[in-house]
Amino acid sequence: MSTDSTHRFGDSSAAQQRFLSLFLRSEREIFRYVAALVPNTTDAEDIVQQTAMALWEKFDAYDPAQPFTPWACRFALNKAHQWIERRQRWQALLGHGLAEELAHRRQELGPEFELRLRHLEGCLGKLPEGQRSLVEGYYYERTGIETLAERSGRSPAATYKMLQRIRHTLQLCVESQVKPEAA
Repeated sequence: MSTDSTHRFGDSSAAQQRFLSLFLRSEREIFRYVAALVPNTTDAEDIVQQTAMALWEKFDAYDPAQPFTPWACRFALNKAHQWIERRQRWQALLGHGLAEELAHRRQELGPEFELRLRHLEGCLGKLPEGQRSLVEGYYYERTGIETLAERSGRSPAATYKMLQRIRHTLQLCVESQVKPEAA
């Protein structure tokens, strides 16, 4: 985020809070907009997530005098177009034997995936209860960040940051357990 947005919104923490507030109020409308463009709900959710990242990266260009949702929907439209183009390229690649190659590689890597999954389950069990319930709420129950933030008494920004730290901790835990077995 540039210093321009810091001038408009105060410090970067205030800018982050302002962004989250605007985005979370518009998220349903952005999702509906994207869902009208792509057929699959999961794909629409992914596009909205990509849109959120792009919006944050360009938040310094946002004019607070203008409505946020239409500005955000323009980003969503671009992300949806990119998704459609990738999907068309992907389908073309699948037609040239890529699907068979991917299935073969998946079969080869299956034991490693299973091993990592077992380690991940063990690493999840080592997390403190609050962290584990946050991960389970977000990834397994698909509970929204705002709801998880309210439950934990944190802001949405702090909840996102906490999830980021937990993911990193889990990654390090899994990698530390996989390395000795690979050797």
